[in-house]
Amino acid sequence: MGLSETKKEVLTVMITGKRIAAETALSLFRAKTKSNAGKAELRTPEPDTGHKVVDLFSGVGGLSLGFQQAGFATVAAYDAWAPAVDCYRANFNHPVYEFDLLDVEAAIEHVSAFKPDVIIGGPPCQDFSSAGKRSEGQNASLTDAYADIVTGCRPRIAVMENVPRARASAAFSRAYWKLSECGYKIFRAVLDASRCGVPQTRKRFFCIAWKNGQSRTELNLNEYFHDAQSGEQLTVREYMGDEIDFDHYYRHPRNYSRRAVFSVDEPSPTIRGVNRPVAPNYRGHPLDTAPAAAVRPLSTHERSRIQTFPQDWNWPADRTKTDTEQLIGNAVPVELGRFVAEGIQEALW
Repeated sequence: MGLSETKKEVLTVMITGKRIAAETALSLFRAKTKSNAGKAELRTPEPDTGHKVVDLFSGVGGLSLGFQQAGFATVAAYDAWAPAVDCYRANFNHPVYEFDLLDVEAAIEHVSAFKPDVIIGGPPCQDFSSAGKRSEGQNASLTDAYADIVTGCRPRIAVMENVPRARASAAFSRAYWKLSECGYKIFRAVLDASRCGVPQTRKRFFCIAWKNGQSRTELNLNEYFHDAQSGEQLTVREYMGDEIDFDHYYRHPRNYSRRAVFSVDEPSPTIRGVNRPVAPNYRGHPLDTAPAAAVRPLSTHERSRIQTFPQDWNWPADRTKTDTEQLIGNAVPVELGRFVAEGIQEALW
């Protein structure tokens, strides 16, 4: 699609619904511990007002939906993986593009047409994650591409999500320098999702960059991210309530020195991109909460819910189970995205 067509699409795309006023994160967290926690009604319409957001490396749209639920207007998304693009398209009204964001010049031209106030995104993290090779390869270069696109488009605010290990990477150091040289102030934080409305001990690194000269300061973000996090971790049972009829479940360990059986009365471990059956040669672990022979793995739908996607989220049926499980594991939890978006609303606007 050429740029002229993109501009036409920006003018003609219709986004329905009303802006949803941002609640405080603490009240949101408390609301979710009730029996109707996380039901589909939490999914909000796409706002017709609000600061315009473009999502880079969007995956299926967890971060996009979180920002929409905080009152932002997501107007476009980009990802290079066809299954992610197809799933995103099945759940949003605004355009999503299958796009190689390593082509930075083309990306800047395309994204700039939307005139975003905010650019958000999570460059693929396999090169940084503890589940990956722990070396900086092509995926790490996508962090450079993200920073280059931001500095080329110059939104008021940019938000980058990644695994905690990324903050010590050479790629992030380069991105930090590029953003600083372009006049952005930068706030960094590692958040535990289980204290931000997600029933999962998923830790993620967020880099929030904003233009110098704005009236509010880094102190506002520090106060929000310190005060708004819950003092208690959200459990699977508190979030899912009567959606579940079991007390324990299996999550395949990376090696057998780790536990594999967990209780719903604790947060889930990190939802990964694979979902394996109970291993016949797994002999148990002292910290297992029940015998492995008495439990099952979480279903695909249950894993999606722990990632705080709405119950009615459309996971396209024409994709393989392997693809769907990876899409779920790669996603930013919706409520973690909302938590960050509400902090930006409160601290920077």
